[in-house]
Amino acid sequence: MNSSDLYAKVSPLKLFFMIAIPGAISMIASSLWGLFDGIFVGNFLGETAFAALNLAFPFVLINFSLADLIGVGSSVNISIFLGKKQNEEANNYFTCACLMIFATGIVVGAVLFFSAPLLMQLMGADDDLAAMAIQYIRVYALASPFTTMTFAVDNFLRICGKIKSSMALNIIMSVLILGLEYLCLSVLKMGISGSAAAVSGGMFICTIIALYPFVRKKLTLRFCKPHFALQMVRQVIAGGSPNFLSNVAGRLTSILMNIVLLKIGGTMAVSVYGVLVYVGDTLQQLLYGTCDGMQPAIGYNWGAKNIGRVKSLIQCCVAACAVISIGGTVLMLVFPEKIVSLFMQKNETELLKMCAYALPLYSFTFLTRWFGFAVQNFLVALEVPLPATILSVSNALIIPIVLLPVLWPLKLDGIWLNTPITSLLVSVLALIFFIRLRKKMIE
Repeated sequence: MNSSDLYAKVSPLKLFFMIAIPGAISMIASSLWGLFDGIFVGNFLGETAFAALNLAFPFVLINFSLADLIGVGSSVNISIFLGKKQNEEANNYFTCACLMIFATGIVVGAVLFFSAPLLMQLMGADDDLAAMAIQYIRVYALASPFTTMTFAVDNFLRICGKIKSSMALNIIMSVLILGLEYLCLSVLKMGISGSAAAVSGGMFICTIIALYPFVRKKLTLRFCKPHFALQMVRQVIAGGSPNFLSNVAGRLTSILMNIVLLKIGGTMAVSVYGVLVYVGDTLQQLLYGTCDGMQPAIGYNWGAKNIGRVKSLIQCCVAACAVISIGGTVLMLVFPEKIVSLFMQKNETELLKMCAYALPLYSFTFLTRWFGFAVQNFLVALEVPLPATILSVSNALIIPIVLLPVLWPLKLDGIWLNTPITSLLVSVLALIFFIRLRKKMIE
């Protein structure tokens, strides 16, 4: 079945199971590289290396977020163009997006490579901690032009209706990175730079595989002679800004939290926060995969003015996000020690106790996070970027920073509770935007 028939004719519930569930599996598989990073570094290299990883990781993700800005922003427009049967415009956006991602990878990679020592100095890291973090950042920076395409090309495959291909590719990437991590850290003893090299190698191989059918012109989207225009760049940036600002703001918040944690709790507190971020990001990727998997279908039907189908698809997605979030919260409350033990060596009992105490507090984030996140993604898919941006930046940066001095008397407990309280406040704001969105659909 071609993508047009898939998005326009299959019943909403069946369509949800056909694309959202594989999309969620695909996204969680594609995000496992970060989880593998944490598990392998924590177990093979110890607490200092794990803390260095957590200091450096936000900068790596900011680099990937810039590619995601272009990938998501172009995907929104491409889906709507396909819904309007404007295939030439869709192909131009696709081609220009790929070129923009490659160029961005070169520029941002160079900036990260040369600024890594200064960044660690500003964060207050020194000695072995700073040296390890710099090594980690620089490997990713060198590979940036060849790896940042990974996540965008996944969006393009799903737009073309290749849901299972996207899922299979992400699973292959995770397995490949897992094997390379073991080879680089356990066999070759390459240290923390080996972990970054393993992930970069796996991403590069899978990017080449993913681009192959586009080059061969076997899919709906095809490379063409690019025609850049200011209006196109603006639309891409507007469409991708909510997710981009959410990612970047979230990483800036992580950087700020790490600076505070180094001062009030030392290396161990940074490691605990790193575990919380890894666990939370894994669950967040399930939510993202569910919503992002539905984005082409929602955008296509919005472009085709099939408002009834848009409403039905949104309802399915909201219900799924609620189930995922509540299930994740229960797991974190019931099995905190088993979850956090994945990230550390067996003799680190004090670190294990601190993590097992912090994780249940942090878990309440997802009792409300699902709603704000789902609304944010629907607003993006329906070309309403401003309120989506407000939600993303409020959740990732503004509210956490405002809460930091408010919760300061609680010391470390205030850090662990910052995210759950933020999530609750953002959900209230999302409800206001959701009510306005329903009114827009009725009109």
